Amino acid sequence: MPTSTPGHVVTTVHSTQTVTVEIDGEVVARSTRPVVLYETGLPIRYYLPPDDVDLTRFEPTDTHTTCPFKGEASYWTYLGGADSAPRPDVAWEYPKPIESVPDIAGHLCFYDSVARVTVEGEPPAPPA
Repeated sequence: MPTSTPGHVVTTVHSTQTVTVEIDGEVVARSTRPVVLYETGLPIRYYLPPDDVDLTRFEPTDTHTTCPFKGEASYWTYLGGADSAPRPDVAWEYPKPIESVPDIAGHLCFYDSVARVTVEGEPPAPPA
């Protein structure tokens, strides 16, 4: 569903691409049902259902930010692994996004500067 203001558009599309997320070489999420988010001026983002993320490897933080196009985001810290340290605020979600982007509610998205996000398959075209 698109939302826009002059010069800024946000759209979401359900996909069947396979998205794998690794942090420090460990797979922490894999999904074949991501919600693909297109936003003006930003890279494509993949929001994954929480059932497709190993939430035992994460804990919610007190960090919150507000986006005028998506709502209030909450963040998650990676707890670390056998050979890695914790990584604060590596993922975020919109528990209650604004009405124009309901498909991302509760789905997690990962910073590709910390996590390796691998996508198999072609992204669906954004709605016109």
